[in-house]
Amino acid sequence: MAARGLSDLEALVLRSRLLGAEPSLVIHGGGNTSTKTVEPDHRGRPVRVLRIKGSGSDLATATARDFPALRLDDLLSLKDLARMDDGAMVTDLAKCLLDPAAPRPSIETLLHAFLPHPHVDHTHPDAILALVNHPDGAAIARRVLGPRIAVVPYVRPGFLLSRHAAAAARGRPDLEGLVLDKHGLVTFGATHAESYGRTIALVTRAERFLGARGRRRTATRPTLSAANRRAFAAAITPGLRGLMSAGGRMVLAHDGSPDALRYAADPALRRASQAGPATPDHVLHLKPWPLITPTVGGDPARWIRGTARAAARWARRYAAYLRAGLPRGLTPDPAVPRAVIVPGLGLFASGRDSRGAGIALDLLCRNARIQSLAAPLGTYRPVTERDLCAFEYWPNERFKLTLAPPERELARRIALVTGAASGIGRACAEVLARAGAHVVLADRDGAGARREAAALAARYGAGRAVGVAGDITTEAGAQAGVDAAWAAWGGLDLVVSCAGIARAAPVDALALADWEASLAVNATGHFLTARAAFRVMKRQGLGGAFAFIGTKNVPAPGAEFAAYSASKAAQVQLARVLALEGGPHGIRVNIVNPDAIFRGSRLWSAAVLRGRARTHGIAVGDLPEFYAKRNVLRREVLAEDVAEAVLFLLSDRSAKTTGAQLPVDGGVPAAFPR
Repeated sequence: MAARGLSDLEALVLRSRLLGAEPSLVIHGGGNTSTKTVEPDHRGRPVRVLRIKGSGSDLATATARDFPALRLDDLLSLKDLARMDDGAMVTDLAKCLLDPAAPRPSIETLLHAFLPHPHVDHTHPDAILALVNHPDGAAIARRVLGPRIAVVPYVRPGFLLSRHAAAAARGRPDLEGLVLDKHGLVTFGATHAESYGRTIALVTRAERFLGARGRRRTATRPTLSAANRRAFAAAITPGLRGLMSAGGRMVLAHDGSPDALRYAADPALRRASQAGPATPDHVLHLKPWPLITPTVGGDPARWIRGTARAAARWARRYAAYLRAGLPRGLTPDPAVPRAVIVPGLGLFASGRDSRGAGIALDLLCRNARIQSLAAPLGTYRPVTERDLCAFEYWPNERFKLTLAPPERELARRIALVTGAASGIGRACAEVLARAGAHVVLADRDGAGARREAAALAARYGAGRAVGVAGDITTEAGAQAGVDAAWAAWGGLDLVVSCAGIARAAPVDALALADWEASLAVNATGHFLTARAAFRVMKRQGLGGAFAFIGTKNVPAPGAEFAAYSASKAAQVQLARVLALEGGPHGIRVNIVNPDAIFRGSRLWSAAVLRGRARTHGIAVGDLPEFYAKRNVLRREVLAEDVAEAVLFLLSDRSAKTTGAQLPVDGGVPAAFPR
């Protein structure tokens, strides 16, 4: 670690990022690092301070503002107290901040303060956790890591653990680190490089020891071929999402890698998973244990029924776990698993969005790795369920959950927008993503769909949008967008059926090819999309909502638009029937009828635009103004206006509306609903 020329705070940030960059050491907000230094207080007087990572921040992406400064002498004055409850500790830590507006300091601040060393690093290395999660884990750690480490028996983070850590280090100038039993590793040093180097050295020692004993691998082969696994996943993933959303709609993440398949196929490792996570820090994302489903294969409906029974058993076990360990006065979470082991398909995890699901999946995979590493050493045994429950519902740990921003209107929803590369479709994808939905953008122009999806992900968060190529006039093309939704996030909640074409000519001059193309896109394409989406929504059992983009031409057709008006009328009639069929399943279907959307639209070919202009005796560039003047509001209608109506119809604000047609046309009297 090269920290020459850096201030202590800059070197602390560098050290933290180096540790955070290695997933086998710490991930997703875990661990903390600190430095003791001298800084001016608000009056410019030099004071000794502890800079430590703030609660909820991530070592891998930490910046200087993530390390609040606390008055070290004030922290050390707490060292001789006989006891201190969590509430008093948090209050005192806040009073020690140099800047009252700084982030809340780590709950392990006193542990760092009470150790005499200038620089302290606390991580949760896979190799260390593989050593200590055994009945004799402390003895294994001492034997492997040598005499210059001390093992601190498991105690939940806080004042008592800080006292124990300080006592273990007292009078031991030779000490290089502390192993926190069932929890992680603490190293320290006189320099940034020394503390960091000791973490690397001790972890490397543990890895070499474990490597010499091998990692448990199963010879069990997947029960299905790759193609059959995907087909089975398509059939059961929405249903699995429905089960995992019993306490509130969730987004899923899946790992079907060879390592995940091997782990899920190994009965011994599946049993180990039921003992609990490798460190209590993971329980907020994973709950105490994953759900284990039946092995995939056979009838998907039967598999879902078997998984529902397994989920009911999981819920009963969780209820017993709460009865034994839930602190008094606290409200429990819904008894729903957050992590699932599916023999034959791999690992699934859930979260309120793609980021949360990804974090849970990463932690699930990390526990799988630790259990595989630990298997050759004997029985895998992490903390007791009582200790785990106390940690899961510990207010100081759950505080991290409050740091997440408020959920937006369409949070936890998964949406599909067809015709999303331009015009109304693009505007709808934008407004849905802005409202918190995860969005699949499907278009025959696959490159355009992917480009727009990348732009949405850049604005609203990685993993929030996917672009796919799909010609909805074919079964495979219509299925592509639906498949992208369940493959990325587990299912589908919202559909904007927008793709369309316009062909204009008098009936006696209309080419058969244009008539058939209009029906294929504007009617059949919407049928194929709706059919595929309905199947997914019914499997997951969470309801859903459709918005079909119709047209003012359905109630008020215009001359030379027979192909467009007739095919769109078929689309609208399809939507009305879907509203009837979807109601019993909680699936709402509504229609938006726009008119004269020109800006950004590819609906109108150059030939159609020229024909419209010629019919009205105006220039092509004057068409938007001409159409605006014919509505009663005398205003141009934009794609964004239609998108806002779509947002309303897909949101819970219209939860009791289905089968409706909403004009967004500036007011065309002939198209007023009757």
